[in-house]
Amino acid sequence: MVPLSFAGHDFGALRDGALYWPARRALLVADLHFEKASWFAGRGQLLPPYDSQATLEALIALVERHQVQEVWCLGDSFHDSAGCDRLPDAAQAMLRGLTGATRWTWITGNHDAALVDRCGGEIVEEAVVDGLVLRHEAVAGEQRPELSGHFHPKLRVTVRGRQVARRCFVATATKLILPAFGALTGGLDPDHPEIVRAVGPRAEALVPLDDRLLRFPLAA
Repeated sequence: MVPLSFAGHDFGALRDGALYWPARRALLVADLHFEKASWFAGRGQLLPPYDSQATLEALIALVERHQVQEVWCLGDSFHDSAGCDRLPDAAQAMLRGLTGATRWTWITGNHDAALVDRCGGEIVEEAVVDGLVLRHEAVAGEQRPELSGHFHPKLRVTVRGRQVARRCFVATATKLILPAFGALTGGLDPDHPEIVRAVGPRAEALVPLDDRLLRFPLAA
């Protein structure tokens, strides 16, 4: 975890794409996409059905390591609004253990806009926490500092002739987009026109390593 300051608040950026908020002992994650594989399987495209389990295990490790008291999920936590009902029994038990042990808030996204309470936690469309707007998709022109997800930013660079891809945050002075945390998620280039439209031309991609934060200015 490496320090990351945003809008007057101190965070810790984790290389797996989560954001830790020490002042609140809170963990923020985006785009878990639980039960994505089963959604595709229901439409005839078979994928290994272990994505939810892998994502949950990674979440549990972070909650335990940092003694997290709050968890904020910034939308598309399920690949569809019925995803919680399809979770295997063991995964449901793991998730309910998490939501019961912390103050857990689901912010709805475009994939799970009709989410209802099946796995515990509070469900909201967006929230304002200590002056920061928490929502799923960044709103162009929003003047308040904003944390969001939706775009799954992933930076691709060429190192010694080999392309390397890493989850990244996209940041401006007032906007911070988190990468997708889910085990079965793709990635959008951080300078993609849709991201630029949402955050404006003066942004940078942030790649957290174990001991430092790499910054890559994005072209306008």
